[in-house]
Amino acid sequence: MASTALHLASARLTTTHVKRLAWLTLAWNILVVLWGAIVRATGSGAGCGNHWPLCNGEIIPHTPRIDTIIEFTHRMMSGGAVFLTLALLLAIFATSERLQPARKAIVVATVLLFNEAILGALLVKLGYVTGNRSIGRVVLLSIHLSNTLLLLGAYTLTAYFLERPWRFTISRPNLWLSAVGLFSTLIVGVSGSLAALGDTLFPATSLRAAFVQDFASSSPMLLRLRSVHPLSAFLATVFVIWLLKRSWGSPLANFVLGLLAFQIALGFADLLLLAPTWMQVLHLLGADLYWAALLWLSARQTFPITKELHA
Repeated sequence: MASTALHLASARLTTTHVKRLAWLTLAWNILVVLWGAIVRATGSGAGCGNHWPLCNGEIIPHTPRIDTIIEFTHRMMSGGAVFLTLALLLAIFATSERLQPARKAIVVATVLLFNEAILGALLVKLGYVTGNRSIGRVVLLSIHLSNTLLLLGAYTLTAYFLERPWRFTISRPNLWLSAVGLFSTLIVGVSGSLAALGDTLFPATSLRAAFVQDFASSSPMLLRLRSVHPLSAFLATVFVIWLLKRSWGSPLANFVLGLLAFQIALGFADLLLLAPTWMQVLHLLGADLYWAALLWLSARQTFPITKELHA
């Protein structure tokens, strides 16, 4: 009896450690994303030349410039993300049963993480960094940013299923509603990052000048795409509020609604301040937190609990 109790206590402790590792992995990857925004905003994407995974042909740069330090730090942080993800993958498979949904979520996250590395390498090798204004950069960057949000989503679901180790059914009406809300929010995230790239490559001297840039026929495509961000944000907000109606008044719904309001306020501040780097990073942090919270709420509505899983 005592040995059984000890075994159960040990199992709970192990599960607790895995949950903490899942949250740490999610938080670390958000930091990696934020540092990536600093790389883009400071024009440091070519800090390691067109070398990848080496940095200027070296494993560790010996005489780095500031842009090299910024880019190399991003690569080292990405390496840390790989280590944490593989550790979490092994931990989940070692401590969970075969039907645990967290297994599927962390496998998806691992695949998306390696996609992320490949896409990042392509941006460097193709020269789609610093002042590059080509359509190729816009297309590849859009794919890269979509993958980033899906990656953070997979980490969020991994933590969600670890925190709620039960069997689930799928509510198909809520699944479609959540899918529309999440997809529209993903479009907002991608268009926002492209807008931030436009702010970096074509800085405006005033708010009026920025509006003129957005609608001038002679402006580069990247600037004319900038207006997609507020329009998509408005449409996504409508879908999300529709989604929130199903759990109106709950603490989680209130939290998501608060993050949404905070994001809208940050968006206006970013616009009025002409998108300084620190505001871009803060706006991106709010976007990542909002994305994770919205996905958590969607999972709650889409996967109703049927019974607890037993290890």
